[in-house]
Amino acid sequence: MLFRRLILVLVLALPSATAVFAADWPQWRGPNRDGRSPDTGLMQSWPESGPPLAFRVSGLGAGYSSVAVVGDRIYTLGDSDGAQYALAIDGQAKKILWRTKIGPAHDDRFLGPRSTPTVDGDRVYVLATSGELHCLDAATGEVRWQKSLPRDLGGKMMGAPDDWKFSESPLVDGDRVIVTPGAADGALVALDKNSGKLIWRAVVPALGERGTPGAAYSSVVVSEAAGKRQYVQLLGTGIVGVDAATGKFLWGYNRIANDVANIPTPIVRGDYVFTSTGYGTGAALVRIAAAEGGYKATEAYFLEADTMQNHHGGMILHDGVVYTGTGHNKGFPLAVYLESGKVAWGPARNDGSNSAAVSFADGRLYFRYQDGLMMLAEATPEAYREHGSFRIPDVQRESWPHPAIANGKLYLREQDTLNVYDLRAAER
Repeated sequence: MLFRRLILVLVLALPSATAVFAADWPQWRGPNRDGRSPDTGLMQSWPESGPPLAFRVSGLGAGYSSVAVVGDRIYTLGDSDGAQYALAIDGQAKKILWRTKIGPAHDDRFLGPRSTPTVDGDRVYVLATSGELHCLDAATGEVRWQKSLPRDLGGKMMGAPDDWKFSESPLVDGDRVIVTPGAADGALVALDKNSGKLIWRAVVPALGERGTPGAAYSSVVVSEAAGKRQYVQLLGTGIVGVDAATGKFLWGYNRIANDVANIPTPIVRGDYVFTSTGYGTGAALVRIAAAEGGYKATEAYFLEADTMQNHHGGMILHDGVVYTGTGHNKGFPLAVYLESGKVAWGPARNDGSNSAAVSFADGRLYFRYQDGLMMLAEATPEAYREHGSFRIPDVQRESWPHPAIANGKLYLREQDTLNVYDLRAAER
């Protein structure tokens, strides 16, 4: 009897069997670059004040970069004292561990960097707005190697306003790091992740009349469409796929491009790629298939801007439905069936204003609005259902950094300050 009671006490003391918190967020948009956290056992609704604040760290500098989280280490970028820095934060000690200069401060009306660091083992890869790519020691911030996208690789951004500069987050895949200089002789390049040595350049031909040549503001994702491992990226002239092994151009799609800024990271699923841009453009699903000794992208459907256009807040695919904020410089919640393009619900209205960045965890959508409102909503095609909201403190500029969800916590960069909230549901 005593043994049975002891077992009962131990079982009741354990968290729910479905709770999983040991999940890092090592790069832009999480483990798979899709905005999804594998964490479970999270709060399914928020009290009026929002989830409890676990801690805050200040001194990050100006910027819109999100964060990468691996264990107790948090990495981001920021501008201060006329320079741009990569920095690491100790989540246990709640202090900045190191700060490494990676370039000049980004001087335009939207101050600071946009890129998110990529953590790979004992190294961190960061891209400054000036186009300086650095490989840093994760423990110390020491520079292992660096490469300039403009000077070494002929890089350039798409059309005007090019003063927004480089914004992508590097992709590490196997033994290489993939970035997008946007050059005529190398729209994308693969570099040896240990040395920075050039492996290949991807030459992308003219895709059509829309957009302008150069790198855009999106980040590379990996696809296995049509049985070919490839890197998919949104450029100034549209979306493309290049052979992961050689950099050979495989396919392109021009209709999604606009002349100002192509931003959202594409969604890849099977043989399909879903893409959207703002500035009155729209959204599209394309199917990738082998054809005539090569590959081609065939438009499955196109959604006009009045149905869907994502500006820069990103998109989430969950159970065959795309969830996003729609409208140029708007974040009206919208749900669209990926396969058909049919709208499940929306655009909905809530108390947030302007653009919204969206992430996903444990059946919930985390909408972060430009005015600092955080909104929790249910990821269901049935209807738009809110489950709580709160306001991020001390918002003075555009509240744009994408939410990161890792190890049971919500990480919200707000310019100079990182706010970390505890999302873990109370033990039952």
